[in-house]
Amino acid sequence: MRFDAYDPGEGFYDELFLGRNQPRPEAIPLIERIHSLEEGELQQRQAAAQAALFQMGVTFNVYGDSQGTERIFPFDIIPRIVSASEWQRLEKGLKQRIHALNLFIDDVYHDQKILKDGVIPAELIETAKGFLRPCVGLNPPGRIWCHVTGTDLVRDRDGTWYVLEDNLRCPSGISYVLENRRVMKSTFPSLFNTMGIRPVDDYPSHLLDTLLNLVPHLANPTVVVLTPGIYNSAYFEHSFLAQQMGVELVEGRDLVVADGYLQMRTTKGLQRVDVIYRRIDDDFIDPLAFRPDSLLGVPGLFEVYRSGRLAIANALGTGVADDKVIYAYVPQMIRYYLGEEAILPNVPTYLCWDPKDQAYVLENLDKLVVKAANESGGYGMLMGSQATPEERAAFAEKIRAQPRNYIAQPTLCLSRVPTLVDRGEGPRLEPCHVDLRPYILYGKDIYVHPGGLTRVALKKGSLVVNSSQGGGSKDTWVLCVDPGC
Repeated sequence: MRFDAYDPGEGFYDELFLGRNQPRPEAIPLIERIHSLEEGELQQRQAAAQAALFQMGVTFNVYGDSQGTERIFPFDIIPRIVSASEWQRLEKGLKQRIHALNLFIDDVYHDQKILKDGVIPAELIETAKGFLRPCVGLNPPGRIWCHVTGTDLVRDRDGTWYVLEDNLRCPSGISYVLENRRVMKSTFPSLFNTMGIRPVDDYPSHLLDTLLNLVPHLANPTVVVLTPGIYNSAYFEHSFLAQQMGVELVEGRDLVVADGYLQMRTTKGLQRVDVIYRRIDDDFIDPLAFRPDSLLGVPGLFEVYRSGRLAIANALGTGVADDKVIYAYVPQMIRYYLGEEAILPNVPTYLCWDPKDQAYVLENLDKLVVKAANESGGYGMLMGSQATPEERAAFAEKIRAQPRNYIAQPTLCLSRVPTLVDRGEGPRLEPCHVDLRPYILYGKDIYVHPGGLTRVALKKGSLVVNSSQGGGSKDTWVLCVDPGC
């Protein structure tokens, strides 16, 4: 398999090629290595990589699917490459963004200065599903709220990076980053020795350090990962991270509030829990404080948390900044709290609660992508250019009925990466659209893990990269400043 017939096309930024038979300088060693393989060997390595991921149990769950819930996450063997200088800029921009978002969350649960100064309309916070009134006045350790963030980035046709959205509640996908890398190192070991690719396998230790930083006054704190259970879409990741950090994986039924503390049931009796890395949404974590019908949480947990006898990452209430309407104001947050301009711009966004923006959106539904403010995974979304007139008309009614719940953005020409596909005519290399989700940890300092999850739209012509909508993943190679790293 060679790239001689690969056509990166026009109108899109190709991550590995400048033009036909013109690889980008940083991609040349990869292209040459693939060209050195025997005929059919790339396909064999692709199949071996997918089989290895299957044996490792790298899966995700799809809700309400008649074909079954558990699926193998599709993987493509052609990696994405990010140069060292490019990554330095992304890293700086992500640190700036997370710093401002954290200050914003702390502000809206305390003095609300940004609202009083009219930078963000107060009604948007008051109507945000993620704004939890029980968290007003809450003081998490170090006043840090967003300990783990997955920020989705996309690149437009001119190579400009944009922030597509911020995931601050329970961002998933890091396990695929780590397992993809493990498979790729066994697939192309020589390239990892010569290209200077930054390692990713130390993420669990960075995550554990971030969690332990929440309770520096305790000598031997007990940390747990709280999962909704085996039917959650990211359960593989929950169990994987618990195992990698050497901590217990628990469900709500394993925990109880006793003697003023959160305690874990063990074969030797109750054991105090000091830190929770939660992978469960705020609403379900305590039926006494939030949703009374929740069977996933622990009655009384919130009161223990509020009293300072328990640390939680991410802090309860961070979902207020997960709202896609609030996302539109992050550049203003950066300017307001840090006195700086945003290094990484937002995608231009129309807010349907604004009458002028709503009128524009309704007149241009065929050109826009419309998203629900609190949905994820590609759900609650309209790809206007690919929708039928009937689908656009139905979505227009949704917007009119609940304008606060929708935003719209132009359809970006997402960058592409060569991908090994077989659409019934034999295997071939084809450009497929990608995004990138780097992971940011906020402990003593803000740490951006090198690379992230590159999701790829495997359906021909599709711009939707979500696994639940037919997407897959690629390894992301961030190159070192010094090739000998």
